[in-house]
Amino acid sequence: MAKSVLGIIGGSGFYNLPGIENPHWEKVSTPWGDPSDEILFAEVDGLPFRFLPRHGRGHRVSPTHINYRANIDAMKRAGVTDLVSISACGSLKDQYAPGHFVLVDQFIDRTFAREKSFFGDGCVAHVSMAHPVSPLLVDAIEQAAKAEDIDYTKGGTYLVMEGPQFSTRAESFLYRNWGCDVIGMTNMPEAKLAREAEICYATVAMVTDYDCWHEEVAHVDVAAVIAVMKDNTLKAQRLVHRLAAQFPREHQACPLGSDTALDVAIITAPEARAPALMAKLDAVAGRVLGKV
Repeated sequence: MAKSVLGIIGGSGFYNLPGIENPHWEKVSTPWGDPSDEILFAEVDGLPFRFLPRHGRGHRVSPTHINYRANIDAMKRAGVTDLVSISACGSLKDQYAPGHFVLVDQFIDRTFAREKSFFGDGCVAHVSMAHPVSPLLVDAIEQAAKAEDIDYTKGGTYLVMEGPQFSTRAESFLYRNWGCDVIGMTNMPEAKLAREAEICYATVAMVTDYDCWHEEVAHVDVAAVIAVMKDNTLKAQRLVHRLAAQFPREHQACPLGSDTALDVAIITAPEARAPALMAKLDAVAGRVLGKV
């Protein structure tokens, strides 16, 4: 059984994690270009830990221009087995007030300007995204949230919009009518790429605002988001520390097969695969390239 390596991708407001052991930043090169930043290598209670600020330290990279493929590839190269996305989001339901955390289990991808797969011309693969988060990882996050007395809901749908602008009211009402729970700009294609890289993935969506649908609450703006974000970040730091302290030191096989997703995904015959693409897939698909 493989050793667990816990990875965290921190979103808006979540750029560091105080109190970790043996921290050092390392540049991790990938064939897909540069990640958003260096990766912080550290330990928490002896558990190997990797942290990547999704927008870069100082929030330099917009949601559309994040190199999602490089970020996930870099985390894979850093040994991550289980990856938690910490993401600021807007609420599409009354009961999810600013400060509430949602452990989402579904996504609707409305992005259109991003590279969404490691595969393509030269090697085609189709991974299942029916269940996009790994249940054991979500369960571990829930246990940590309970232990830290954080207000949360388990389950929910995250609408991923392109951005960087916030929604129109018409869009906000549309997404509410679709039954979505929260809205953000970053978890796709991140979740899809994590599945292709056979990394177990889960999301903690931290509510900062009510988007623009709520009749009794001011429409979302950056100042309002930042005010809530500071408190959310402190809670998220507590959550991550608790998660790491309680996390299994041996990686547990995902019951949905997140960590073996490529076993039945690659459709291109071995003799037809493009060598250049195969070389780029060394980290993402190295486990199966010699066996399919």
